[in-house]
Amino acid sequence: MDTRSPRIAGAPISWGVCEVPDWGYQLTPERVLKEMREVGLAATEFGPEGFLPGEPAAMAQVLAHHDLQAVGGFTPLLLHVPGHDPLPEVDTLLESYAASGADVLVLSAVTGQEGYDSRPELDADGWKLLLSNLDRLTALAAERGVQAVLHPHVGTMVENGEEVQRVLEHSAISLCLDTGHLLIGGTDPAELTRQAPERIAHTHMKDVDAALAAKVQSGRLSYTDAVRDGMYRPLGAGDVDVRAIVSHLGARGYDGWYVLEQDTILTDEPAGKGPVDDVWSSAEFLRSVLRDTHR
Repeated sequence: MDTRSPRIAGAPISWGVCEVPDWGYQLTPERVLKEMREVGLAATEFGPEGFLPGEPAAMAQVLAHHDLQAVGGFTPLLLHVPGHDPLPEVDTLLESYAASGADVLVLSAVTGQEGYDSRPELDADGWKLLLSNLDRLTALAAERGVQAVLHPHVGTMVENGEEVQRVLEHSAISLCLDTGHLLIGGTDPAELTRQAPERIAHTHMKDVDAALAAKVQSGRLSYTDAVRDGMYRPLGAGDVDVRAIVSHLGARGYDGWYVLEQDTILTDEPAGKGPVDDVWSSAEFLRSVLRDTHR
């Protein structure tokens, strides 16, 4: 019997595959996609550039081989720099979306620095340009039948609660609700889903050790070191109110993807089963929550 849920997808970063240089040991696509299928996931995000084939037809063939649908992917972009237009890059990227059937473009407003351990302040002109670019990218994606969403993310230009609200109030873009990055940035993800469920079109589901998150918030621990220390936990094993989030979204009729995304750093080829054990735990917990919510 096929036990997969059509609404639960995977992300390669749960297996330690990340776009940040020197993030850690990188597992092969063959292993990651095979284990996604074994967990019973229906789809995957693309992962960083180079993880899947860059040629759209070849990418589609690899995903079809593993019986996985393409969701779309995390796309870091400079959105606040005068003279830098992000649209041509995204226009080219959307060609692979058409070939693979992906329909969610997950944007993050990166700083231009490597990694996510520090970020500059954004002035009024920078904010005006960033918000304008978000609306331009939303329109461009919609022309191709793709939903653009902004991913508030630690160490980017949209991280904390005030910045999230600024996007909600002054841009038309929908949000990717990343339950971990929002909490670390000072936004209660359950409260956000209660207040603005209509703006949430995609989710990254992860749990968080709030004690480690507090050290990141206070500057006592870098974001990268906190991830390495296990700040992200399998769903149900941390301090995120996953049940409330799913309940609020369900009440609004949310029909987007729940992407299991527990950021992980590997130091070497894992002994034993490795990261897939945590993905199994998260998948089973989320399935149980979805069943309870939809009874």
